[in-house]
Amino acid sequence: MTYFPESELIINADGSIFHLHLKPEHLADKVILVGDPDRVATVASFFTEIENEVKSREFHTITGTYKGKRITVQSTGIGCDNIDIVMTELDALANIDLDTRTQKEQTRQLTIVRIGTCGGLQPETPIGTFIASVKSIGFDGLLNYYANRDKVCDKALEEAFKQHTQWSPIKGAPYVATADAELIDRIAADDMVRGITIACGGFYGPQGRQIRIPIQDPQQNTKIENFRYKTTLNGVDSELKVCNFEMESSALAGMAALLGHKAMTCCMVIANRYQKEMNTEYKNKIEDLIRLVLDRI
Repeated sequence: MTYFPESELIINADGSIFHLHLKPEHLADKVILVGDPDRVATVASFFTEIENEVKSREFHTITGTYKGKRITVQSTGIGCDNIDIVMTELDALANIDLDTRTQKEQTRQLTIVRIGTCGGLQPETPIGTFIASVKSIGFDGLLNYYANRDKVCDKALEEAFKQHTQWSPIKGAPYVATADAELIDRIAADDMVRGITIACGGFYGPQGRQIRIPIQDPQQNTKIENFRYKTTLNGVDSELKVCNFEMESSALAGMAALLGHKAMTCCMVIANRYQKEMNTEYKNKIEDLIRLVLDRI
C-alpha cells in the first residue's frame, strides 16, 4: 500500500487539502470548474441548496444541489499549472485516505466539466459560439512531466500538428489530450461546435499576440487556423479543425484520463481572432452555457 509522505501530500492542520482547503466531505461526484473565482457564485446562484463554501487564494469552492444533483463548483484561476493543483487535490480528496495517507482500495470517479471563455479561430465560431473541446493541444508541456502520458495522448495528431506548423523544439513538445467521449456527447449534444482546442501557456505571446515583444513565429496563428486532421469519432469519419484558444483544457483532459476521471471543457467565444472582434460584455450569455451544463452534467 502506497504511503504519501507529508512533503508530497500536504494536509493542513484542520485536515483539509493544502491549496483548496477542502475536506473529503465537501466534494461532490459532479464537479464544475471555472477560471474566475467570482463565477463560482454565478454558478451557485442556480443551486436550490448550498452546503458549504470555502475560499483560499484563487480557489473558491461551493457545493450545493441543483435539480436534485449534488454538485461542486470550483474555481481554478488561470492556466494549466493551476489545473495541475486542482486535479491532483480533487483526486486526493476522492481517492486518498487523508488520515492514513494511503490510497483507498476502491477508487471514486469524478465527472468534471470546465466552463470557460475562449478566442474563436474560425469564421464559423463567431462571438457567442459554444465550443466543446474534443481534442486539446497543450502548449504548456504539463503532461510531459507525468509517466504514461503517451497512453492517454493522441500521438498521431501530435505529429501531424508539429509537421504542419513546423513546430520549433525550443518551445517544448505539444501534447494532445482527448476529452471523455460519453461526456462530450452528453454535454455538447447538438448545440455546441466540436473541435480541437489549443491550450496555451499564456495569454499574449503563446496565443500569437504581439504587444511590445515580437513572437517567435509570426505565422503561428495562420498555420493553426489552416490545420485539418482526419479522424474517426463514434465510428464516423470526421475532419477536425482548431476552433479556439484557451488555457486549461489540455491539462484537464490529460490528468483526468491518467487519474481515471471523466472530464471535458466547453467554452463560450468572447473574441474571434480570425475576425478580430471582442466582446467584454458576455455575462448574460455565459449564464446560458452554465444552465446547459448544469442540466446535462
